[in-house]
Amino acid sequence: MPMDQSTTSTNAAGDLSNVSSSPKFNLAARGDGRYNIAMRIGQALLAIFIIVFFGSIIIQSIPGWQSAGFGFFTSTDWSNADFKFGALSLIAGTLVTTFIALLFAVPVGISAALSIQFLLHRRLRVFFSSLVEVLAIVPSIVFGVWGVAVISPWTQHTLEPFLRDISGGAPPFQGEIYGIGLLLGGLVLGVMILPTVVAVSRDAFAMVPQTLIEGAYGLGATRTQVLFRVALPAARRGVLGAVTLGTGRALGETVAMATILGGVTNKFPSSAFDLGATLASTIARDFLEATGSQVGALGSLALILTVIVFAVNYIARKIITRQAVML
Repeated sequence: MPMDQSTTSTNAAGDLSNVSSSPKFNLAARGDGRYNIAMRIGQALLAIFIIVFFGSIIIQSIPGWQSAGFGFFTSTDWSNADFKFGALSLIAGTLVTTFIALLFAVPVGISAALSIQFLLHRRLRVFFSSLVEVLAIVPSIVFGVWGVAVISPWTQHTLEPFLRDISGGAPPFQGEIYGIGLLLGGLVLGVMILPTVVAVSRDAFAMVPQTLIEGAYGLGATRTQVLFRVALPAARRGVLGAVTLGTGRALGETVAMATILGGVTNKFPSSAFDLGATLASTIARDFLEATGSQVGALGSLALILTVIVFAVNYIARKIITRQAVML
């Protein structure tokens, strides 16, 4: 005689409950103290590290705030030798170069990731994925030297004159042409973060269900429609994560920017052709020779940079969370 289905389900649930609550399978009941202690120690060490890290940056920055006051955010005159600490031009240089980098890296990186995942043959897909991973580990100083030696002559004699001509010398493409500066820094920075955007976006596209792609083709969608109306929206959370990671690296890049931007710290950028500096490059360039309040001012720059990076990550996380709720 067949057994009632509800009775069978109840018995099965009861058996699973007994198994999960038995001492053999319940780690808490077994009292695995070693693992609990190890996890608690790891948590405590992480908490201590975070507290010490942020606390040391804040303490280090206090003399800088005391020396410059509110003018730290409103003045564009930064001179470590003259004890003038105005960070506005450095903040602007950081944001401008990052913005230029994202203008280049985001569309190129997402398009490349779509091509690698959906358009290339499997063997070519593996080759280009490996090539992107190799580019991601190239040291930043190599990009800096490459930018000055290879890209700078091209920007000076071709790109920047072209941009000034088509814009009629209107902002932001006006002023003297140097070859190096904010535009070159943004382009090189875009190349530097491109592997990150491509690799993470490609992983996000790889997670799109194949049934979703096949269903779109079955409904008569073209390849372009599938890529940009199905695959890209389905992977938008991962793509946003890729852009966030790239932005974080762009904001904190040091050595390459110190090589390319020209090191001008006392002029607010009014043109993409201007020489300039970023928060990170200024810290790297001046820290070894800094003393007294100079160290405090550089600590203030470090704190500002940390706040900017965390603000970008916080906003991105909020956007991702909102999209997850909408889904």
